[in-house]
Amino acid sequence: MGLVVAASSAMAQSPAPSVQDSAAKPVPTFEEASALAGKGRLDQALAELDALAKQQPEPAGVERLRGIIFYQRDQLTEAEAAFAKALVQNASDHEAREMRGITLYRLGKPEEAIPLLEATEESASNAANAEPKYVLGLCYTDAKRYDDARRAFAAQFGFAPDSAEAYLVTARLFLRREFAAQAQEFAQKAVEINRGLPRAHELLGEIALAKADLAEAEKQLEMERKLNPLDGDVYDRLGDAYFRSGDYEKARQVLDRAVLLEPNSTGPYILLGEALVRLGQPVQALHYLARAESMDPNNYVTHNALGQAYRAVGDRERATREYEMAVEIQHRGDPKPAQVK
Repeated sequence: MGLVVAASSAMAQSPAPSVQDSAAKPVPTFEEASALAGKGRLDQALAELDALAKQQPEPAGVERLRGIIFYQRDQLTEAEAAFAKALVQNASDHEAREMRGITLYRLGKPEEAIPLLEATEESASNAANAEPKYVLGLCYTDAKRYDDARRAFAAQFGFAPDSAEAYLVTARLFLRREFAAQAQEFAQKAVEINRGLPRAHELLGEIALAKADLAEAEKQLEMERKLNPLDGDVYDRLGDAYFRSGDYEKARQVLDRAVLLEPNSTGPYILLGEALVRLGQPVQALHYLARAESMDPNNYVTHNALGQAYRAVGDRERATREYEMAVEIQHRGDPKPAQVK
């Protein structure tokens, strides 16, 4: 009897458990973590994914979503590891395979990325996604598999793989990545297939300009001008070629047309101003250079050209100010020396 009374007394003295204490903390769902990630609440999403990862078996999609969050944060090593784990869990996870391939490319491992992206390309579910094809083309380029790169880039743009257009777009992308020799080879092949293909001679002219082969640049750009007589970019590049070769009058003529066709581009105005200074017409040059400066006041090339024009008209003070402005802009991002305390 005494034991029963004592037990009853102890129970009476103990506080009753609250509803909050007795209720188990709800387990997050993958849908909730995904919703948080979609709202940009990445830390909270990762915390919920960590909780989900402790479950056995781990819910589908957890590692893929973790990889996507790390990828968005440019934590590429962590992203690649998460995508790899997702593929171990589900070898048919096409999105994880695609993202792992893209991540490996960004990590500077194109050879490892290629088989993943090739498998992604074969998946019908990714037929509308152009990025894997583009990245695959970049991987092939870095691996020096140039014809494979052409086929990948052609697929992205919807060109037949052996068409002039396929060779030309690949040449342009090669030049962007400074594969100049391959760019020239493919652009020439494009011209062989279709001599009237727009932009092919222009690209060959750009390559010649980059190599300082001014005679070839002028030849190719003049051919492009006949095909594309209303393309302002062609006149701009042709003006650059004539300017570099010292034929300032021809440069002026084509750059006059460039500024009419591309009135919102600063390049032709600057080149035209420089050509007019060389032709002994600095007052006219100031007109075009002031126009370029108004469109882009932070271009040091413009201010340097303005300095030349002001010096040519005898305004030394303004010339000095423009030269100083050019130097200041050019070195604006340089690290400042530490102050001695």
